[in-house]
Amino acid sequence: MSLYSEYLKEIEVRKNELGLNPKPIDGAELLSEIIEQIKDVNNEHRKDSLNFFIYNTLPGTTPAAGVKAEFLKEIILGQASVEEINQEFAFELLSHMKGGPSIKVLLDLALGDDADIAKAAAAVLKTQVFLYEADTERLAAAYKEGNAIAKELLESYSKAEFFTELPDVDEEVKVITYVAAVGDISTDLLSPGNQSHSRADRELHGKCMISPEAQAEITAMKEANPDKQVMLIAEKGTMGVGSSRMSGVNNVALWAGKPSSPYVPFINIAPVVAGTNGIAPIFLTTVGVTGGIGLDLKNWVQKKDENGNVVRDENGDAVLEEVYSVKTGTVLTINTKTKKLLDSEGNELSDVSDAFTPQKVEFMKAGGSYAVTFGKQLQTFAAETLGVEAPAVYAASKEISHEGQGLTAVEKIFNRNAVGVNSETPLHAGSDVRVKVNIVGSQDTTGPMTTQELEAMAASTISPSVDGAFQSGCHTASVWDNKAKANTPKLMAFMNAFGVITARDPKGVYPAMTDVIHKVLNDITVDDRAIIIGGDSHTRMSKGVAFGADSGTVAVALATGEAAMPIPESVKVTFKGNMKPHMDFRDIVHATQAQMLKQFSGENVFQGRVIEVQIGTLLADQAFTFTDWTAEMKAKASICISTDETLIQSLELAKSRIQIMINKGMENEAGMLQKLIGLADKRIEEVKSGTAPALAPDDNAKYYAEVVVDLDAIDEPMIADPDVNNEDVSKRYTHDVIRPASYYDGRQVDLGFVGSCMVHKGDMQIIAAMLRNLEKNGPITFKAPLVVAPPTYNIVDELKAEGDWDILAKYAGFIFDDANPKEAARTKYENQLYLERPGCNLCMGNQEKAEPGDTVLATSTRLFQGRVVEDSAEKKGESLLGSTPMVVLGTILGRFPTLEEYKAAVEGINLTSFAPPSEDLARPAIPLKAV
Repeated sequence: MSLYSEYLKEIEVRKNELGLNPKPIDGAELLSEIIEQIKDVNNEHRKDSLNFFIYNTLPGTTPAAGVKAEFLKEIILGQASVEEINQEFAFELLSHMKGGPSIKVLLDLALGDDADIAKAAAAVLKTQVFLYEADTERLAAAYKEGNAIAKELLESYSKAEFFTELPDVDEEVKVITYVAAVGDISTDLLSPGNQSHSRADRELHGKCMISPEAQAEITAMKEANPDKQVMLIAEKGTMGVGSSRMSGVNNVALWAGKPSSPYVPFINIAPVVAGTNGIAPIFLTTVGVTGGIGLDLKNWVQKKDENGNVVRDENGDAVLEEVYSVKTGTVLTINTKTKKLLDSEGNELSDVSDAFTPQKVEFMKAGGSYAVTFGKQLQTFAAETLGVEAPAVYAASKEISHEGQGLTAVEKIFNRNAVGVNSETPLHAGSDVRVKVNIVGSQDTTGPMTTQELEAMAASTISPSVDGAFQSGCHTASVWDNKAKANTPKLMAFMNAFGVITARDPKGVYPAMTDVIHKVLNDITVDDRAIIIGGDSHTRMSKGVAFGADSGTVAVALATGEAAMPIPESVKVTFKGNMKPHMDFRDIVHATQAQMLKQFSGENVFQGRVIEVQIGTLLADQAFTFTDWTAEMKAKASICISTDETLIQSLELAKSRIQIMINKGMENEAGMLQKLIGLADKRIEEVKSGTAPALAPDDNAKYYAEVVVDLDAIDEPMIADPDVNNEDVSKRYTHDVIRPASYYDGRQVDLGFVGSCMVHKGDMQIIAAMLRNLEKNGPITFKAPLVVAPPTYNIVDELKAEGDWDILAKYAGFIFDDANPKEAARTKYENQLYLERPGCNLCMGNQEKAEPGDTVLATSTRLFQGRVVEDSAEKKGESLLGSTPMVVLGTILGRFPTLEEYKAAVEGINLTSFAPPSEDLARPAIPLKAV
C-alpha cells in the first residue's frame, strides 16, 4: 500500500472518529508521492494532492519542507510545470516556509544567473529573518566576491526592512470577553497534562481546551462578532499559573487567535488573554512568543474601611469589591497607543501600559518574539559584514542604572551574562536585556513541540555558546504505553542529533533513563552565576537563576544560546530562630509562604519576582526543595545564597553526578559533559582562591520587599491545601492555603505519594529510617497505598549500595522493572508500597492518577483540580501537599497522624540539618567581574 493510501485512511479515521481535518504533512516520502500525483495531470488524486501540497505541509526544517522547497525551485526555474502554481505563486509559497530549505532555495535563486529570478528571490529574502550560519556565511562570501544581489540583501538586512516594512499594530483592538474560569486558571485547564501526548498534533490537542461547551461558546462569539477578538479571562484570579505550556497558549490562539499563514494549518498567533491579577510570568512570556496581548485587569480590589484598613471576612481573608465588570459578552476596546482599556462608550477602565512596552509591541508587530530575536541577530550580522553602523530600528534595550545602589543576586547574574549592553554602569531591575543562556533543559511532554519550533525556525544544531543541555524522559516515565513508544524515541533521536544530552540513546549505547529533568539540570548547573532555561515551570535551580519557559523559548535558547527578558525585581527571604528537630524542610517551605502572606496582609509579594533566599549551609539537593516550590508561590524564579564552603560541596557533588553520566555513556561528540566538569573545577578554584566568591547580593541592594521567616513559630507539619470546598471558588486550588497538620484531625488518607522533583535522596533515606523505627513496634501494614518514585537512577543505585533499598523492597508489593516496564496505567491501588520507576509519576496526571474522589497526601507540587486526582460523583478529589514523613505515616495509619504519633515515628531521624546563617550573607559591593 502506498503512503498516500495510508494517509487517506488516516484522514477518514480523523474525520469520522475525531471530527478532525487531515493531519499536516511532515514526511518527505509522503510529500514526494503527492508531488508525483500533481505532475500526473490525469491522476485521480491530483486535486487533493495539490491542496495538501499548498495548504497542508509543515514549513521550516521538516523533511517535507525540504521536498516542497525543491519542487517550488523546479517550478520557478521552469524545470517543472504546474498550471495552478506559477512562478509568482511559487515565490509566495516559499515566503511562508520560514527558513531552512526554503532559504537555501531562495539563496540558490538569488545568487543564480537568471537576473529576473534573482531579483524576485531577493524580494522574498528581504522579508525573511530565520537565517542561520550556513546561510549568512554564504551571503557574506557572495558579497565579498562582488555579487550585487548579495550586497542589496545585506543593505536591506542592515536596515532591518524585514521588520520596518511590516504594518504597525492596530491602534484599537476590539474584544469581547469570555470568562474561562473564576479564580486562578492553571495551564492544566487550557492544556491538560493527561493529553500531553497530542500536543504536537495541534488541531487534535485543541479539542482538550477547557471543555467542548466552552469551545462552542467561543466559536459562536467569534462568528457573531467578526470585528472583535475573544479575550479569555481569569476572573478574580491569575491567568496561566502552573506548568509552562506553549500548548496552553497554542490552544487559546487556535480558538481565539489569528492564522499565522494561509498556507500553514492550525498554527495561530496573537491571542488576547487577561486576568484580574494579571498573567503568570511564564505564561506571559509564552503569549509574547505568539505576539499576543496579556492584560492585568485589576477589576477586583481589596475593600477598605474608612480608615484605609483592609476589610476581612470571617475566615480572615480580604473582601474584594468589583471596580468594573468583565462578565462574558462584555465589549471592550484596547487602545494600544494610549495604552488604556476602554468600555463600549469609550470610558477608561484601566491603564494597561505594562502590556504595551516597546518590546512587547515589537513582538506584536513581528508576529511573535522569535522574529524579533532572529531579526536583531540578522541586522547585526549584515551591518558588521558591510562595515556600517546598524540604524536603531528596534526599541533600545531598556537600561536602568541607579547611582549608588547595590545589586541583588539576580541583577548581578544578568549583568554578568548581558549581551549587547551599552551602559557602562551596572543595570538594575526593570532593565530589558538579551542574556547568554548557560544551561537548557527540555522534557518529554513539551519536547515534541520544542522540536516543532526548532524545525519551524529552521535550526539544525545547538548553539555552541550553550554550556549544557539535557532532554529528559521523566514526564512519561510511569507507563511505557503506545503513546510513549510513538513519541519518545522520535523526540530523543531529534534532540540527540541536535547536540543535546538525552535520557534515551537512539543508538542503544546506554539504557533508557527517566531521571527527573529538574534534578539533572540542578546537577549540570556548575556555576552559581548561570542562567538556566527549562521547558517546565519547576526549572528552579538551587545554583544560578533558572526560568521555567514554554517550548518555544526553550527552542530559541537551544538555537541561539540567548534569551531576552527584563531583569526582575527581587524579594529577600531570611530566617530567624531555630528549626525544631521533628520538622522537615518542606514544612519550612510551606511556612515561608504562609508567613509571607500574613506579613503582607494577603498580598503575594513573591508573584512575578525573584525570591532571593539565604539558604547558607544547605546543600543544593535540599535547597532545591525551596526553589522548586517557588513556582507555586507564583515567583518568576528563585536564587539560593550559599556560603563559599556550601557552594564548593554542591559543585563537587554535581561533578560526581556528571561523571556518572559520562561513565554510563551519555557523553556526546562535542564532549559537553566533560566540559561541564571543567567549568565546575574552574568555579571551585575561583571560590577557593577568593577571586570570585559565592554569589551574594550587595549590602546596599534594593528589594521590593523583605520577608523574615520565624522558624520558632513552626511547631508542626504544614500542609498546602487546595481547599476544594471553599464557598468562594476563586480561592480553591491556589497553593496559598497553608494549614498545620492538626487542622485535619485524623482525616482519612486514601493514597500517599512520595516523589517527583520535590524530593531527593534524603527523602528516600527518611522512608527507610521510618520503616525501621516503626517495625520495632511490630509488623508494618499499610492502610492506604504509598507510591514512591525516586527522582533519579543514581539515587536508586546509591540506596542499593548503602542498604536502604533493601528495607524499601521488603515492604513493596510492586518494584519497577525496566526490562519489563508497565504498558498500561494503574487505575486501582492496593494498600501496599509501590516502588515506581524514577520520574514524575502521579505529579503529572498524564499517565498514572489516584482513584477519583481520593484524598491524596503527596510530596508533589501540584494540587490543581483533576491533576493528581479527579473528582468522583460523590466527592471532590483533593491533593494535600506535605513532607515525606507526613505522607509515609499517613499511609501506614490510613489517616492524618496526631503530632505525638508523628514525633514518635521520626524520633532519632535527621530530617534536615538547617540553621539560618549567623549573619547576613550580603557583601559590600564588588566589581562585576568578581560576581
